[in-house]
Parts: sequence; C-alpha cells; structure tokens
Amino acid sequence: MSTGAIIFVVVVAVVVAAALAVRFARGGAGRRERVLRRHFGPEYELSVAEHAGDAAAAHRELEERLARYGELRTEPLAGELRERYVAEWAAAQEMFIDSPEHAVTTADQLLGRLARDRGYPSDSHAEQVAALSVHHAQCVQGYRQIHTAAARTREGLADTEELREAVVHARPFFEELVKPPHHADAQQAPTPTPAPRGPRRSHRGGRWELGLGHTKKGGAW
Repeated sequence: MSTGAIIFVVVVAVVVAAALAVRFARGGAGRRERVLRRHFGPEYELSVAEHAGDAAAAHRELEERLARYGELRTEPLAGELRERYVAEWAAAQEMFIDSPEHAVTTADQLLGRLARDRGYPSDSHAEQVAALSVHHAQCVQGYRQIHTAAARTREGLADTEELREAVVHARPFFEELVKPPHHADAQQAPTPTPAPRGPRRSHRGGRWELGLGHTKKGGAW
C-alpha cells in the first residue's frame, strides 16, 4: 500500500473514531438529562433557569445534590407530633385574616421545624432546601416561596395577595412532610383542613377577607 493510501486510511479512521466519540458522548448526556428530569421534575427546569440555560452546569449541581443527600435517612413523625403540627398549621391559616404577615412568618418557621424534625439538615435554609429538593422535588418550591415571602414581609415589601399565594403554594409541601408512613392506618391519621378553593374577596366589617374556602371560624381557609 502506498504512503498516500496509508495516510488516507488513517485520516478516515480518526474521523470515524471522533464521530463515534461524539455520538456516544451525546447519548450519555441524553441519558443523564433524562435521569435528572425524571428524578427532579420541576426542580430540573428551575435549576437550568437559574444557570441561565446552561444545562451542563445545572446537571452538575443536581448531581451534587444527589450525591450529598440521596442517601439521607429521614424518619416519619410520631403520631402526637404529627397532630401537633396539623393543629399549628390550621392555626396559622386562621391567623391569616387578622395578620397575614404574622401568619406567613409563623408558617415559614413551622415548615423549617417540621423539616428538621423529619431529619433534614437545619444548619441553613439553603442546605435544608437542597436536601429537600432531592426527596420532595415536586413541592419544595412552595417552601422556597413562603420563605421568600416571609423575608419580604420583614422588609415591608409583600402585599396581601403575595402572602396568600405563598401560604397556598406551601400547603402541598406541608402535607407531604406531615403525612404518616405508608404502612400507617390512614383512618387514624389527622386530616388537615380542606384545601383552598381559589381566590375571591369580600369586604366585611371594614376588613378584607380572602375567600379560600372556610374554617370553623369563617377564616381564610
């Protein structure tokens, strides 16, 4: 075989090898993305958005969360403690009409304690949310939202509608963390107050009431 033919064969081999490497790399990246999307759900899109569309950076962050918190062992709440949290959440909801700011701050603190009592980290809010996002990806955004609303309340920046939405969106997160173990008798588990039915407003006796269902006291939920 001539020298030119040998060079041609070598060049073709290098090109083919490079093409195969790119194909395998893309296939691996695709599988990686599918796994992360399946596990994190809405958290995946949020992470990509936070990294300005840089999917590779988002993948690295999510994989770091999985590596750090994927094996975290948590425990369900004891029955008495679960009942106490359900009662506290109901009280925070009833508090909303007279003091939305206090209700949101109370609910935010309650969720932080609840996560800690379930076994999630409590050294910082950011670490706690990162761990929660691995195990409760579908609803942890509600916890972020109410924490942000509580901070804005302290600065005097949040209006009533923002606070109302924060509590409504945090509710699924609360219910996820407070629910009994799968093997527990569902009939014995305390039942939180009915879920909000959607916003409506009426003015009664000089104060605004946010119609989100009702309680025994005619409150906001």
